[in-house]
Amino acid sequence: MELLHIPGAWPLYTNTFLLFSGDGRAAVVDPAADAAVYEKALAEHGARLTDILLTHGHYDHVASVAALRRSTGAKVRLDPADALGTELYPLTPDLIDEPWPAADGTVEAAGLSFRLWHTPGHTKGGVCLYTDGCLFCGDTLFAGSCGRMDLPGGSVAEMQKSLAFIAALPLPDETKVLPGHERFSTLGAERRQNPCLTGELW
Repeated sequence: MELLHIPGAWPLYTNTFLLFSGDGRAAVVDPAADAAVYEKALAEHGARLTDILLTHGHYDHVASVAALRRSTGAKVRLDPADALGTELYPLTPDLIDEPWPAADGTVEAAGLSFRLWHTPGHTKGGVCLYTDGCLFCGDTLFAGSCGRMDLPGGSVAEMQKSLAFIAALPLPDETKVLPGHERFSTLGAERRQNPCLTGELW
């Protein structure tokens, strides 16, 4: 797998990622940059976008979903709990081509195998995705902190449970933590130093 980091637009600079499987297919995680940026990268790699993978439904993570879906025919994958058609959650159910399964497990996208875990707390429909040593955690887990819990759909109790679950995942410490905002980290560093995982915050 080849991973390309594409920051979203100012002022939020959402972390977004293009994943190339090596067989001509690609997936995008949380496309927040202009659709043309992804289309240019896809053309340069000779790849076809087949899947749009969303860790949650907030507006700053889904800005180019509709445009990419139109231009590429890629399937949109999101938990329906986050498809509310509001200013904060702009996607609507008709834009979801393949909802995330209700149970945690393995999902396939663009020729890649992902582990999917439901991690509500920042939003009701938040998920984390793991493949090839990379944990895409959206706004659930940040380097040194975690996502907000005071917005509609947020829950302190659910976030506490989700973060404890992440800390205990059977993943190695060298797992790359790729959050929705700010810097990257490793799971080992977060297990040792992040007060949201060590329990100091709670």
